[in-house]
Formats: sequence, C-alpha cells, structure tokens
Amino acid sequence: MTDLETIREKLGTSEPWVESRGTHWLNPGAAGVRQVAAVMNEAHARFVTITAYQLPGAEGFRLEYHWDLEGRLLGLPFTIAGNAIDSIFDLSEAADWIEREIHEEYSLEFTGRECAPLLLRKGDESGVNLREIAAAKPAPAAQAQKEVAQ
Repeated sequence: MTDLETIREKLGTSEPWVESRGTHWLNPGAAGVRQVAAVMNEAHARFVTITAYQLPGAEGFRLEYHWDLEGRLLGLPFTIAGNAIDSIFDLSEAADWIEREIHEEYSLEFTGRECAPLLLRKGDESGVNLREIAAAKPAPAAQAQKEVAQ
C-alpha cells in the first residue's frame, strides 16, 4: 500500500486521490482539518501553506491545505460556510503565519489559538479583504488620468 493510500484510509474517505497540475488532491470527506494534520504528521509530511478563497455570494470560503510528502505536493480542501475553522498551529508551527494572514484578510477565526496583532495592516480591524479593497479603488493609471482630466 502506498503512502497516499494509507493517508486516504486513515482519513476514512473512499474517494481516490486525483492528480491535477502537479498536485495530488484528496477530498477529506468528514475528516476535520486537525485530523488531517495529525495523519499528515504521522506520515512525515511537511506542511507547506494554506490557500484561501472567498466563494461567491454567501457560500463561505474554501481553504486548501498543502503538504509535501517526499517531493509530492498534496492538497486537501475544506469548504466552510461560517467564519471559523480549527487551528493546526499546535500540530504544525509552520501554519502560524498563514493562519494569521488569513485571519487578517478574511476575518476567519482559527479556533484553539490566539491571533497576534495584525501583520499586513497594523491598526486596522481583521477582515480586510484585500481583493475587495483592490476592486473598489481605481487603478493608479486610471486615477492619474482622472486627475489630469480635471
């Protein structure tokens, strides 16, 4: 049995791994993010990062947890409808920075940990979604053209 199949079995999901663009993806099913982190630690996988996406409308967020296992990039996605997901910081210290950034940008709570003061925009409140801010502001070139026209 391969390491990937062992991980799949320990997470209790019957879905297969799917390789796409250099990443092996697995839907973790009913397994929570802490269970995934514990299984990945047991497999000696190295935590890489979390990629967060705000889904359209009120659909919530998608968080993709990325791990490296002997040179293979593994991705395990989680969709959350609310604004909280368990922290894995105590299971993988490498998750500290990215959990804090995601907390700051999307105001998502990582339960089971305290988030230190904001990293990106000191003094601002959490939930500063940088993508929404960028869409609301005119591009620098557009702003300059507007000022010249006036």
